Amino acid sequence: MAPSSSRPMRHHHLYLLLVVVSISVLLTSVPASAADELPELGGDGLHREILRDETVLRLKELGKISDGEGYLERTFLSPASIRATAVIVSWMKDAGLTTWVDQMGNIHGRFEPANSTKEALLMGSHMDTVIDAGMYDGALGIICAISALKVLKVTGKLQRLTRPVEVIAFSDEEGVRFQTTFLGSAAVAGTLPESILQVSDKSGTTVQDVLKMNSFEATAAAISEARYNPESVGSYVEIHMEQGPVLEALRYPLGVVKGIAGQTRLKVIVDGSQGHAGTVPMKLRRDPMVAAAELVVTLEHLCKEPNKLLNYDEECGCFTEESLAGLVCTVGELLTWPSASNVIPGQVNFTVDIRAMDDKVRETIVTSFSRLVLQRCDERLVECRVEHKHSAPATPSDPELTSQLKRAARSAVSAMPGRAATAVAAAAETPVLMSGAGHDAMAMAKLTKMGMVFVRCRGGLSHSPEESVMDDDVWAAGLALVNFIEQAAVSSELLLLPEAELDAAVAEL
Repeated sequence: MAPSSSRPMRHHHLYLLLVVVSISVLLTSVPASAADELPELGGDGLHREILRDETVLRLKELGKISDGEGYLERTFLSPASIRATAVIVSWMKDAGLTTWVDQMGNIHGRFEPANSTKEALLMGSHMDTVIDAGMYDGALGIICAISALKVLKVTGKLQRLTRPVEVIAFSDEEGVRFQTTFLGSAAVAGTLPESILQVSDKSGTTVQDVLKMNSFEATAAAISEARYNPESVGSYVEIHMEQGPVLEALRYPLGVVKGIAGQTRLKVIVDGSQGHAGTVPMKLRRDPMVAAAELVVTLEHLCKEPNKLLNYDEECGCFTEESLAGLVCTVGELLTWPSASNVIPGQVNFTVDIRAMDDKVRETIVTSFSRLVLQRCDERLVECRVEHKHSAPATPSDPELTSQLKRAARSAVSAMPGRAATAVAAAAETPVLMSGAGHDAMAMAKLTKMGMVFVRCRGGLSHSPEESVMDDDVWAAGLALVNFIEQAAVSSELLLLPEAELDAAVAEL
């Protein structure tokens, strides 16, 4: 038996051998051109060329792929969406990912470590937009995630992942075309109902029709294939622009999300008597336009001053100022028939969007407004009905993921040069925010635990061509994601192996 004093020396030699061989494997696994660039490409660990410069260029490129002339519009499986799919797939491949498009049009890019049995880390956001959109909403989360994985590829860390990582560009989150949100992420989460295939857009085209036109199978069985097994997924993380003014007011580039407000979408249909604008006396009119206008104002009063209009019972009399905070109500679309200047409309319908952090508050507002609709319409001798189009409960973020993302964000912001770094001194910690906007993370929370990082935007503007995120904030978001992935999925286990496993690893190398 060798003397015990020789064992530490043997470990030392094995350690040095493993380090040398690992460095050799790392360098040979990177293409010569990339290896030559390593000293310049993120030599300071910040990877500006990828996480800022390339990411911003790609955001601009994707922002030009539109169905509209002179403005950005990219809805579910539209021609522009199909063109964007090819571009996103090419970026995923550039990051070293295996790609595919599922039966709901979601784009997937995945790296699968050899022999890994661990749960996957999913990242992403949505590729669809509203009409006359900005270029950051949704796209920022997709491209930042791709860029983060490209950094790991260039630095040789992608091959050291101990769990699968995947970026998903969801086909529909905004719900513009079919007035129902989360078509893409709900399919992955396994919560998309079969009935969705028969939902139609304004032209009468159904979801099933659109899928078939784009060579998808368009069956309930095919859509179910997009569903992920919850046991195979460990977490979902999403980068998203804030779409609000808080981070800008705090002068801080990043924040983490502790939860997403619940949301209800309604459609109100008001039927009256269509007639000639010049011949029907005012007192004899059953005008749905005037009734609809009154209902819109009623909704505003209800949500601005809920304490004055809500009829509380004993159960919900406990509403506090805090529980009512964040309540917002919006009428975003109003349509009339036949929509002529010299005709009293026969029908008016409008959309209602109600959001609140407290689900009981939201449900009470919905109930109260529905009651007021029937009451006001009865007073004006018109017929009304309220259709429920979408409802989602408030969704809390996973506390552990939130803590990890806070650390990753603060580390990234602390490392940033210039103005971003000075903000750290002014803040005790990374801001924690609630989200009033819905996100794919809400749907994915039905599948796995979720966490989100918000990126500061100018003026809190979103769903507008005036959307703006500073290039350095894009950089900070990408760096935070790199930090998070390295903490969550990159292995340093080889250097900590027991002696027998170390010997085997060295022999295999």
